[in-house]
Amino acid sequence: MAKKGAAGTPATSLLTAEQITFSLHSYSHDPRADAFGEEAAAALGVDPARIFKTLIAAVDGHLVCGVVPVAGRLDLKALAAAAGGKRAVMAEPAQAARATGYVVGGISPIGHRSRIPVVIDESATGLGTVYVSAGKRGLQVELAPDDLVRACQATVAPIAS
Repeated sequence: MAKKGAAGTPATSLLTAEQITFSLHSYSHDPRADAFGEEAAAALGVDPARIFKTLIAAVDGHLVCGVVPVAGRLDLKALAAAAGGKRAVMAEPAQAARATGYVVGGISPIGHRSRIPVVIDESATGLGTVYVSAGKRGLQVELAPDDLVRACQATVAPIAS
């Protein structure tokens, strides 16, 4: 878990503390946008297969973070299986925000307020770099998939459909 540093978000502070190489990419967030990942892909001119969205679900009553390409969908059955559970449902947005410490639309898989298991879709491993939220709307962090896995202490599994 990371604390917000003077120069960034909990996500960027954790990456810096862990000496993980990353690049920040900011864009002007449209408050009317509700498809945050698609907005980021369009604004940054990045293939949507390289931008991953962070979704919080409850697996057998325990929160789990799923990270999938914005062009795909989270397979809740696959997430439950990857997390060692039987049933998954999407968490309420307010619950996700409280548990992670991030605002909806800016939830990063990195640096949550409380420890939440993270499962990253296996499609990330075939890419040179991936983009995930840096912890606020309009800010993405780009890093190597292996570094994302390390920063999140994540499991990698086929969880996108």
